[in-house]
Amino acid sequence: MRVLYLTLGVVILDQLSKFYIKGIEIPFLNISITGMYIGESIRVIGNFFKITYIENPGMAFGFNPGSDFKLWISIFSLFASIGLLVYLYIARNNALSLRIALAMILGGAVGNLIDRTFYGIIYKYAPVFYGKVVDFLDFDFFNFTIFGRNYERWPIFNFADAAVTIGVLILLLFYRQHRRDEEDALNEAKQAAEEKIQNDLDENVNEKLNGNDELNKDPEDDKGKEVSI
Repeated sequence: MRVLYLTLGVVILDQLSKFYIKGIEIPFLNISITGMYIGESIRVIGNFFKITYIENPGMAFGFNPGSDFKLWISIFSLFASIGLLVYLYIARNNALSLRIALAMILGGAVGNLIDRTFYGIIYKYAPVFYGKVVDFLDFDFFNFTIFGRNYERWPIFNFADAAVTIGVLILLLFYRQHRRDEEDALNEAKQAAEEKIQNDLDENVNEKLNGNDELNKDPEDDKGKEVSI
């Protein structure tokens, strides 16, 4: 389960970057970060890459399902994260690429879950589970349309989103290997079960044969034996 260090690293990087962008004050630690204002944009590589601070109220690509579904999205994210953690434990002996992919997806899911769950409380603008996700990585890759909206730039995202995307890409790239590993594991388990069944049958047969030998033993064989005192 060492890959959980990768999950932890993703969460820490994601949250530190968001606190730096959004700003935060922790008086007892003497920490005060002003942050950026919503909509502020800083050029890093011309128009290709900018740091642009926005808040995502809903799902990916800025799609907002409405406040009625906000709670369900947050709760679903929570259970999905728990499910990923459990599956990561189940797959602890599987291929390293699979475990890395799952660890990155889990880290990204937890990173955004923290925003949705606690940011409303931390920044005092919404109750628990109703927080907004902080996005700031702004790249100009290509234009496209999704959910009926036309994007002239790639939707602004964060490190958690990037981790999830990389994890999914790893799953796709190593899909055949993961399938082979699963099939090999199933075949090994099947072979081990068959061997155990056969061994149990052999033991039962041997026990019955030995029992029959005792029952069929001729009493005359014991005659003539001298007993010495």
